[in-house]
Amino acid sequence: MLSTDLREELAAIAPKRRCCRLAELSALLHTSGAWHLRAGAVTVHLDLGNSSAVRRAFTLLRDEGVRSEVRTYRPPSFEQATRYQLHVAVEELALAVLREAGVLSASGAPLPLPPKRVVGRSCCRAAYLRGAVLGAGSLSGPRDPHLELRAGTVEAARLFVDIAAREEVTLRVAARRNHALAYAKGREAIGSLLALTGAGETALRLEEDAVVAATRAEANRLANADAANLVRAADAAHRQLEAIDAVGLADLPPDLAQIAELRLRHPSASLRELAAKARPPLTKATAKRRLDAIARLAESDSRRAI
Repeated sequence: MLSTDLREELAAIAPKRRCCRLAELSALLHTSGAWHLRAGAVTVHLDLGNSSAVRRAFTLLRDEGVRSEVRTYRPPSFEQATRYQLHVAVEELALAVLREAGVLSASGAPLPLPPKRVVGRSCCRAAYLRGAVLGAGSLSGPRDPHLELRAGTVEAARLFVDIAAREEVTLRVAARRNHALAYAKGREAIGSLLALTGAGETALRLEEDAVVAATRAEANRLANADAANLVRAADAAHRQLEAIDAVGLADLPPDLAQIAELRLRHPSASLRELAAKARPPLTKATAKRRLDAIARLAESDSRRAI
């Protein structure tokens, strides 16, 4: 769900500069593109699992005057969601655009990585990462959030890391059997990347979830602490009543007799409440000392009786 919302937010961003549009298109093609040679003609198609991402790629190509066709298919695996393919015939205009985007070389051969000029500006680096998230990104959460950018090779994953690092965003690389990943863990790192790509709403959602989770945890901690305090207070009051019963009011000096009588009349009151009811009022510490004194007298009497 978070991945879908993130892609929808990013797909709604329309960069004003052409260099940024080309950088975003470059990332989409590098992460999701596949090249084919059929009947002497070169074609490329983007294979995407999200409709908002394919719409974004279609718009970027259309804005450059490049014709493309959207097709759908359902993978043979059980219960796989519909996927989308954007087919582009590499004609003269498309060839020129893809060269500018750093997807094809001057001779028309596919480039595994974009040239430095494509991500030379800060705005273009943000656009390239935005295209990478649209084409091959996933975000899980909100608890223990994890963001991944899938790449075909370790070198491509390291490119994501290098581009992000130039914008002071930390990513890490992980190699898998058939692909590689650039990933971020933790709300701070993920939030920085989301903010860089323009996904402010998703970043805010993660931050709000973190605040709610922290507030809930603190409320639970306080509730548990209050419950424990109530249990301790009830146990203490019970022991005080037993001590008063063992000693007897008549044998207590006036100051101890006063607090003992208050405890008998208010068996569930806290020490602070008992201290406030005394005349004159006592401090909580004084009330506790007097009740402790009664407990010691009761203990002493019990020892003598043995």
